[in-house]
Amino acid sequence: MSDAGPSVPLSHRVPDLGALELLLAVARLGSLGRAARARGISQPAASSRIRSMERQLGVALVERSPRGSRLTDAGALVTDWARRVVEAAEAFDAGAQALRGRRDSRLRVAASMTIAEYLLPGWLIALRTELPGTAVSLLAGNSSMVAERLLAGEADLGFVEGLAVPAGLDGAVIAHDRLVVVAAPSHPWTRRRGELTAGELAATPLILRERGSGTRQVLDAALAAHGGLAEPLLELASTTAVKAAVVSEAAPSVLSELAVGEELGARRLVEIPVCGLRLGRELRAVWPAGQRPAGPARHLLGLTRRTS
Repeated sequence: MSDAGPSVPLSHRVPDLGALELLLAVARLGSLGRAARARGISQPAASSRIRSMERQLGVALVERSPRGSRLTDAGALVTDWARRVVEAAEAFDAGAQALRGRRDSRLRVAASMTIAEYLLPGWLIALRTELPGTAVSLLAGNSSMVAERLLAGEADLGFVEGLAVPAGLDGAVIAHDRLVVVAAPSHPWTRRRGELTAGELAATPLILRERGSGTRQVLDAALAAHGGLAEPLLELASTTAVKAAVVSEAAPSVLSELAVGEELGARRLVEIPVCGLRLGRELRAVWPAGQRPAGPARHLLGLTRRTS
């Protein structure tokens, strides 16, 4: 086992790229002043940087005279090494830009059903206008699926409707929504004089989204203090299917106000007032914890905030 002390990090022993590029400019232009102008710095700053590099390396690199500047023998050797280092750095930068370009050419989005159907289309049209070269893929499902896709690295940005940010993710509120009780116009609830109570709603077999959906999570939590939900008449995996079943007079449901606006306006569905029940919720953008959205994902996140 070696008893030598810890080695000095390479970054402390090798001049930085800016200093090496300045030395190459001196070699190419034959003047410290011209090299300084080419690098966009003052001549005193250039002289200071060369002196600092000479102290760091322990050798003189540049001889200065009224006629200009020339490299010493050591300076010529260091310049040859510097050229190879700078070329390697340029290759590294080109590769990194290619990686960024590949990342910025695609966007994988996972969204819960309500957001995917009623909010995302407008956001994606705006994104297409601003980033026309970005190919977007969309996975739509419930909030649990969105979290799974993000944690598996299969999506760059997600949108959920549940009560809180799923475990392992960070998020930001991008919109607010309200759940409403709806029924077909022929349902007895539409003819009652008083408001529906939370207990009555909890005791009624409803047509509902499946467990794991943000809508179901909010409803389960809201009715927990009223005996919990009765066994659903039907559990369906899409809002469209739930609406169709309610319109066909099978049973009432509880759905996002965003999802039933058209049906309420056309009187295909009727909103049923409920007393003593708060069904507001926050809609969130989510991403893996500690990994802030980048590239098109960050751009889409910005669009959601501008249009909410």
